[in-house]
Amino acid sequence: MDFLSPTSANIPDWLPLAVIALCLTAFTRYLVGKLFGKLTTKVKATQNFWDNALLAASQKPVYLFIWVVGLSWTAEEIWEGTGNTLFQRLLSFRDLLVIVLFCWVFVSFINALEHRYLQVERKKKLDQTSVIALGRLIRVAVIITGVLVAMQTLGYSLSGILAFGGLGGLAVGFAAKDMLANFFGGWMIYVDKPFRVGDWISSPDKKIEGTVEYIGWRQTRIMTFAKHPLYVPNSTFMNISVENPSRMQNRRIKQVFGLRYRDSDKVHLILEDVRSYLRHHDAIDQDKTIIVNFIRFAASSLDCQIYCFTKTTDWAEYLQIQENVLLEIISIIHSHGADIAFPTRTLDVSNSDQGVSDIQQRAGSPSLEAVKI
Repeated sequence: MDFLSPTSANIPDWLPLAVIALCLTAFTRYLVGKLFGKLTTKVKATQNFWDNALLAASQKPVYLFIWVVGLSWTAEEIWEGTGNTLFQRLLSFRDLLVIVLFCWVFVSFINALEHRYLQVERKKKLDQTSVIALGRLIRVAVIITGVLVAMQTLGYSLSGILAFGGLGGLAVGFAAKDMLANFFGGWMIYVDKPFRVGDWISSPDKKIEGTVEYIGWRQTRIMTFAKHPLYVPNSTFMNISVENPSRMQNRRIKQVFGLRYRDSDKVHLILEDVRSYLRHHDAIDQDKTIIVNFIRFAASSLDCQIYCFTKTTDWAEYLQIQENVLLEIISIIHSHGADIAFPTRTLDVSNSDQGVSDIQQRAGSPSLEAVKI
């Protein structure tokens, strides 16, 4: 290793070239830094986010790329001048570092775009689930491609790797079928979109109800109305029915009220007034079904039903509208001199002396003529 102890009278031939390579690398890094500074100033003044994301994602990888190229040039000059195999080994990692830097640029660019579009969708209330799924898919594709190219660069055969991956995938499939089922379940959620982040969902098959907070590759996190986080494996959604009330267009009012039998002659008038009231109600959707009918003879009441839909889907507003409708129905009933029935039972007693005497003895009352319960 004579090159490590040069004399002042005999300077190695590789030393000036190595110094020049390092100086050019440092100067190039300085110029590129100035260029990025000017580009950043100009790009911030534009409304296009794509150039902002690309510039922010590529800045650090470009700086490192300049140093990788410069240092590899320096190592090449030293290796040619000295024949030291250490520098030759360092050169073998140059292509690998370049591949890593390119993957870094792509992944950072995808992350910046995903973050940007998620912010935009929070304001516009668009589909965040599709953005997250697409971002994950592209990142996975970039990483897998980078790994395959890097392994080929290091001298590994891609055909052998793919063949081994096929056999390994078969073995992993048998060993981790539940994990794969959750993965494909998550993918089906992204593709079919039965629900998305922010939706209120419930399942009649399982005790699942709440707001979707996160959809991952393995599980979905749901915040229940009791504010308890519920973690559901994605494979579960492939085997159950899921209701998505967040996508409802209306909320339904379906109520039954009973009138007294003594008010039977007023039922028709009451129903006409209730029907007219609902058909002129601003909060009731007139394009949907509106039904007001007498439906059955009950044990102690004449049962009537109202069936209609509100324009709003907000839960609190819907309850307020339903309350106003029911209170107005009570007012209409009372305006006709009628009333709402309640469970009653009437016992008619014969006027015969023997019948009255028997009841008096049972009731302990000397003057009982009729008993009503």
